[in-house]
Amino acid sequence: MGSLVYGNSSIEVAFDDRALMHLQIVITNKLRRNESFIFTWVNAPELGSGRSTIWLDPSSTLYYRYSGSRIPSINRGWVEMLMLSANSASGLFFTPEPPIHGIAS
Repeated sequence: MGSLVYGNSSIEVAFDDRALMHLQIVITNKLRRNESFIFTWVNAPELGSGRSTIWLDPSSTLYYRYSGSRIPSINRGWVEMLMLSANSASGLFFTPEPPIHGIAS
């Protein structure tokens, strides 16, 4: 289980390594283009459920911490789905990986 650590307030959000890698690709691409956006996810039940949102801009301090040393394969369809979300007016909303239908990831 990896983590996304945000800013000086040390907000730490757990994602599995595969999900974290896909989020890193999308977030990095947006910030590289100097695009600001919000990022929303559903909280784990042990954290009281609900959802959380953070504002991301090119000056945001982000740290991606992976528990494993292997880089997961990339599901391009998932990256595209997350990028469409990030480009929407409501910002990036984390959604689980969709099934892959006969396409190598």
